[in-house]
Order: sequence, then structure tokens, then C-alpha cells
Amino acid sequence: MNDVLSVTDINLYIKNVVDTDIYLRNVIVKGEISNLKFHTRGHLYFSLKDENSKINAVMFNYKSLGLNFIPKDGMNVEVRGKVSVFPQGGSYQITVTSMKEDGVGNLYILFEELKKKLASEGLFDVSHKKKLPRIPKKIGVITASTGAAVKDIISTINRRFPLCEIILFPTLVQGVGAKENIVKMIIEANMSDVDVIILGRGGGSIEDLWAFNEEIVARAVYNSDKPIVSAVGHEIDYTICDFVADLRAPTPTGAAELVVPSKLEILKYLGDYQARIKSVINSKLTNYTNVLKKLESNYILKNPLSMYEVEEQKLDNILERLTSLMKYKLDKEVTYLNTLCKNISPNILNKLEKEKTKLETIEAKLNLLNPENILKKGYSLTLIDGKIVKSVKEVSKGAILTTKLSDGNIMSEVK
Repeated sequence: MNDVLSVTDINLYIKNVVDTDIYLRNVIVKGEISNLKFHTRGHLYFSLKDENSKINAVMFNYKSLGLNFIPKDGMNVEVRGKVSVFPQGGSYQITVTSMKEDGVGNLYILFEELKKKLASEGLFDVSHKKKLPRIPKKIGVITASTGAAVKDIISTINRRFPLCEIILFPTLVQGVGAKENIVKMIIEANMSDVDVIILGRGGGSIEDLWAFNEEIVARAVYNSDKPIVSAVGHEIDYTICDFVADLRAPTPTGAAELVVPSKLEILKYLGDYQARIKSVINSKLTNYTNVLKKLESNYILKNPLSMYEVEEQKLDNILERLTSLMKYKLDKEVTYLNTLCKNISPNILNKLEKEKTKLETIEAKLNLLNPENILKKGYSLTLIDGKIVKSVKEVSKGAILTTKLSDGNIMSEVK
């Protein structure tokens, strides 16, 4: 009859089998790094994968400190170590003792190619980055509706600035349909009245974060009219969206801290502003008080009638001088005109008499030449068709003659 074993007994037995296997004590494995995590104590936790499978791996700090490169997700490496069992979790892993680069993984190559392409098109240029609003009224959050990321964002915003409204645009963040869903939510957020958008998710492997490395997502972020803060993964994780976004946050919590001010910061700002206003007001009050005191001590302001009396006297003096001057000017002009008339009048009268005589002589001559006066003496004028007849040769038989006398006309026909 077999003994009944505990879970711990089985895991310890398997660990003993693996640890004592001569082939598993020193293995060399090639694979692509995935889901890399840097522990605060310096340990590296990651997975090694190929086309069909993966295995967990750990490299403790006393070994990782000797690396001459920084491991990254998507990097192909060759590791040496031993296969060991972690009894508490019932899992096995490679405890890595050394690691060297072995080329670049496919996803890493795709990442660099797209990054280079979009950079050449100017999608990463600082000139296209939009400024975040100082105090947003509404914040759009594009992430999974469940999980730590959305909870961290909401709790941080509510703690720092609870007056701000949060609008969630839930989306898939990995897997089939994630990239299309993210683009759709970016468009919907732009059609809303939010002031700024947080686009993010929690940490994961390069495969988990890959939706944020897709070209259609990057272009949707670039074409957004609203400023977007990218908060994908942990601080060490970089995606294409981080480069295209208007601002990158190291974590979703960091994004929330970037888009809203702290209540304490606002209160401090208002306090400083209030102090500056008081200082300005007090300074102006002091200046105005000093001016008022000077005015109060002014003799004229104390005795305003004295100023009026002085000005009245000045006005009387001016009027007297003006009247005197006008009288002087008028008398001078009258004297000048009288003198002028005395000197000019005789000459003008003589000239007028001479001109009158000339006119009378001319008038007499004109009267003598006037045809009307000649007709009055018994003379007449003969006309044909209004023209004066000067010779008998101008008259033919049957012509109608008009004889003009002083008191009328006589019509006759030549026979």
C-alpha cells in the first residue's frame, strides 16, 4: 500500500530528482527574453521562449551584476545554469549563472523598424506635442475596465483632485482585437468633452504590451485632438505609444499625478497668491495715505476760497489790460483811416469827373450811329429775307421787299 504524501512531499521529491540529475545541473539554453522584471534587490525574473514553448528563469543579483549589457524583452540570449524546482509554487525554472546576447528577437526587430519609420515621418517631433491643461475638468481614461491600472488611476485622481470628473472608455489591452478596440476608444474620447486622455495598462511581457506597439494605435494617438498621456506597463517598459503621445508617464499612477494638480499644491498656490495680493493692496494703501496727508497739509486745499480770490483778481487784471489794448488798437486804426481818406479823396474825385466826361462823349457818338435815330429823321431800310438791300442789282422781279421805317414796316412786291 502506497504512503499518502502531502503536496510539499511531492514538490520536494521532484526538486530532489531534478537537483541530482547530472544533465540538468549545467544546461545551456537559447531563447527570447519575455516578461522581464527587475527586482528592487537586483534579481532578474523573466521567461525564455521559442516558437513552441517557454520556461521561467531567475538570475540572482550576485550573478546579474556581472552582465556587460542590459537585458530587454524581445532580446535573444544564451544562458547557462541549472534547472531547479521552486517547492512553494510547485514550478520549475532555470537558475541562470551566466548570460550573453544571441541576436535580437523578432518582436524587437518589428519594434525598432516601426519606431524608425514613424520617427522619419515626424510622429515623435516635440513640435507636435500638445500641452496638458493646468486644471482639467474632465479626464478620459482608456484602459481595461478591471485590473490594477484603472484602480490606481481613479484612486490617485480622487486623492489629489476630487473635483475632477473621470470618464472611463473601457477597452481590450491585449490579445485579438485589442488594437482596433484601442483606436475606437481614442476616437470616442476625442468626440467627448474631456480635456485630457490617459492611455494605459499595467505591466506585462512584450507580447502583453504589443497592442500599444501597433502602427494603427500609434497613428490614432498622433491624430488625437486631445492631449494624450501614455502610461503603459512599468517604468522600464517602453512602447511606440510612449514616443507618439504628448507625454509619457512611467506608470498609470504616475499618469494620474501628471494630469491633475495636488490639493495641497493648489492651496499653497492660492495662499501665495493671496499673500501677494495683500502685499500689493497694503503697499497701495500706504502710498495713497501718504498722498492724502500731503494734500491735507496743502494751504490751498485748506483755504480753497483764497485760491478763488487770487484767480478772480488775475482775471480782472487780464480784462482791464485787454480792454485797454483793444481801445488803443481801435483808436489807432480810426486815425489811420481818417488820414488815408484825407489824402486820397481829392485825387479820386478828379479821376471820376474825367471818366464821366469820357463816357458822356462816347454815349453821344453811339447815339448818332444808332440806326433807330437815323430812321426817325425820315430815312428807311429795305430788306429781302432779313438782309439789307444795298444795290438794285440785288432785287429781282417778284421779290418781296420789307421797308423798315421808324414806326413800322411796309411789305411790297417787285413787278
